[in-house]
Amino acid sequence: MRNQITPRDGSEKFNQPVSGQSLNNASILFKFGENPAPEERPIIRVTSSELKFTDRLGSWKARWNIGRMRYTVEPGLYSLGNPTEKSHVFVSANYKMSFDRLRSQLKGRDGWILVLDTKGINVWCAAGKGTFGTFEIVNRMRIVGLHDIVSHRKLILPQLGAPGVSAHEVKRATGFTVIYGPVRAEDLPEFIDNRLKATSEMRQVNFGFVDRIVLIPTEIVLVGKWALLAILAFFLLSGLGEGIYSIDRALSDGLFNNLILLYVLFFGVILTPALLPYLFGRAFWVKGVWLGIFCVIEAGFFFKTHPDLFPGWLSSIAWILMGVATTSFLAMNFTGSSTYTSMSGVVKEMKIALPVQLSAAIAGLCLWVVSRFIH
Repeated sequence: MRNQITPRDGSEKFNQPVSGQSLNNASILFKFGENPAPEERPIIRVTSSELKFTDRLGSWKARWNIGRMRYTVEPGLYSLGNPTEKSHVFVSANYKMSFDRLRSQLKGRDGWILVLDTKGINVWCAAGKGTFGTFEIVNRMRIVGLHDIVSHRKLILPQLGAPGVSAHEVKRATGFTVIYGPVRAEDLPEFIDNRLKATSEMRQVNFGFVDRIVLIPTEIVLVGKWALLAILAFFLLSGLGEGIYSIDRALSDGLFNNLILLYVLFFGVILTPALLPYLFGRAFWVKGVWLGIFCVIEAGFFFKTHPDLFPGWLSSIAWILMGVATTSFLAMNFTGSSTYTSMSGVVKEMKIALPVQLSAAIAGLCLWVVSRFIH
């Protein structure tokens, strides 16, 4: 259901979208009050605070990276309940999970939701990329004609969107004051009832156990594609040894070698986020190193009944190098999902870690192949 917007003052004056970006170092060089063509006049879409089964299924699929980059809503203005010109305006990303999280916490309330075009990225990541930013806010307000829809001049933004927004530039360009809401959407009702005042707890950014483990399904899918290739490669390479090559050896040793590989991946993909705060070291790749060492040691004890897997010290060193390189690299996948890192810190960490990881992986693989012929 869609409704055509009529300006509050009954005039034909609408705000037209900006033809090009004039944002350079947070400098916005345009103002309200243009008259777009009739076909460009904004449309209000209607939404509700109730999440349907399809919404929950969509979120589950996005967690498993199924159609993740297509899980979006149309940018624009949405009405929630029966909003008036005095109702609050909430700003969100067009990643549907972000949009659903916001509207589901506004049950029994009327309001407007201004959805920015963040290219299907959540608020936090989009703020870092610049798509949840000053220019897009101002431009989207012009496109939907927000200046003529509400009588107040306030925007409620998620706190995690702050890195991409220059509040004073929004104020200068539009006359609207930016108010940062709480970190968590579930605190919005209390925030609203408290006259848009946040408590210290609402400002606290946490990265608790649940916040960390919800990242695991996406990592499993992403890593799984490469894991299948690695499993096939280890089956083939496990045939190397006395007599050059043996199919029977490829099948028997390949099975156990791939069990060790899966064990390493389990540590890197699942235990890394679960144990993140408790692992030694500040850098993520260092945290992964400790997991890798512990993983290979555990695997050695677990498979001690099959001595052919670790026929000597060369094979053991090889698996330690490959295991450490793998868990260390996988641990770095969580740098962009946590509250423990910054963009500059991630870049610095990668410059140090990637050469070390690549060297360890190559050395480990070479030693492992050599160990197939030396007992």
